Amino acid sequence: MNRVVVTQPDVTLVLDWDGVIRDASVSAALAKDGLDGWVGRHWTDTVGEPAGDQVRRMVEDARSRGVSAFLQVTQRFPSGIEVPIEYTTVRLGAQAGLMAVGKSLQAVQELQSRLVAAQQAREQDYWKLREIEMRSRLLFDASSEAVLIVAAGDLRVIEANPAAIRELGMAPGWDFAQEVAPRDRNAFRELLARAREHGRTPGVLMHIGAAATPWLLRVSMMAREPEPVLLIQLAPAMPEPGRGLPRALPPRTDELLEGLPDGFVVADAEGRVRRANRAFLELVQCATQTAVLGEPLARWLATPGRDAAVLMRTLNEHGEVRLFKTTVTGLLGTESEVEISATASTAGGPPAIGLLVRDIGRRPQDDLGDLHAAISQVLRDMGRMPLPVLVRNTAALVERARIDQALRRAGGNRTAAADALGLSRQSLYAKLERYGMHDPRDSDMDAAG
Repeated sequence: MNRVVVTQPDVTLVLDWDGVIRDASVSAALAKDGLDGWVGRHWTDTVGEPAGDQVRRMVEDARSRGVSAFLQVTQRFPSGIEVPIEYTTVRLGAQAGLMAVGKSLQAVQELQSRLVAAQQAREQDYWKLREIEMRSRLLFDASSEAVLIVAAGDLRVIEANPAAIRELGMAPGWDFAQEVAPRDRNAFRELLARAREHGRTPGVLMHIGAAATPWLLRVSMMAREPEPVLLIQLAPAMPEPGRGLPRALPPRTDELLEGLPDGFVVADAEGRVRRANRAFLELVQCATQTAVLGEPLARWLATPGRDAAVLMRTLNEHGEVRLFKTTVTGLLGTESEVEISATASTAGGPPAIGLLVRDIGRRPQDDLGDLHAAISQVLRDMGRMPLPVLVRNTAALVERARIDQALRRAGGNRTAAADALGLSRQSLYAKLERYGMHDPRDSDMDAAG
């Protein structure tokens, strides 16, 4: 036998045709006070001010259509409490009146309030986490120790702080295991196994980089999605026992290379930048060294037939390159003519390439460049004209070029140019007329001299 479960609405109002309450009942869970005070009052008088229009609309819809849509209003009870109620109004037949049936939304409202509170708490936790991350980032960047974050799986560098970039020349994407000297790699693998088992390790002496520089290396395991990472801290190690202290400290090579007026770059065997000084950064229009680390040289050397591929092939064949002319294209599109001298080395570690990049576009122009070009043009006519004519034309070209050079060096002052040429001013004027170099609009600059 099926049981029919009958539930009482939270609020039931019996209304006359005009919307005046004739009878009212409420569930015990909603209010304990009687609703006698509502009888004889218009329904709109028992709701909040903004809900009056919704009540009138439900009454009109029930009279005209027989049933109204569900609308939410704020119901005021005699006890003073206000509860959100969702009502629908139906017509009882003919002119018998109307009935409004309401369901309390108080539980939904409380749930919404809890949801909003949870969202606010979550947002506060998010900003606290961001603040912690920001502080950690500041400490990471400001640390005087070289610090690397390395993927636990393939041991490739994920992040490197400025000290690590400066001291080790490492950038994201590099294989840290390849930087460990071969004699220390077994010990390094044991160190990683201990970090995975215990979470962290004490400091262990390792030799890092092409120069096999001794570093005190500490490893810590950190949780991160999608896989854990290793935090590697490197501090300069003291001299090894038996070697003693050096008698005199040599100049810091890092500072000297950083201060070079020409660009200096260290690249790996694949042509990816591992280190760059300030002059190279200015040449390629990058603000920080981090922006170029790990990038291929081909990103900037793009002259057809003289690009990075030709440069690398020449280095592989001969071990060095001298005065290799090409064009460097900066991040903002500026092109600069450069000469590159480079050498390759495999001593003490993985292959490395050192490149000196000189901007030849900044060189002062050769005063005789135009003269050489003009004489070359005359020499092309050799054999096609008599020798006296060839000599006379060549002499005229030399004289014209020398006058033009003297005028440029004198800043246009013809008197000073005539003195430098050993001519009188009248003779200079005559030669200017002969070679078509005189401009009547030019004002003589003798006074300025």
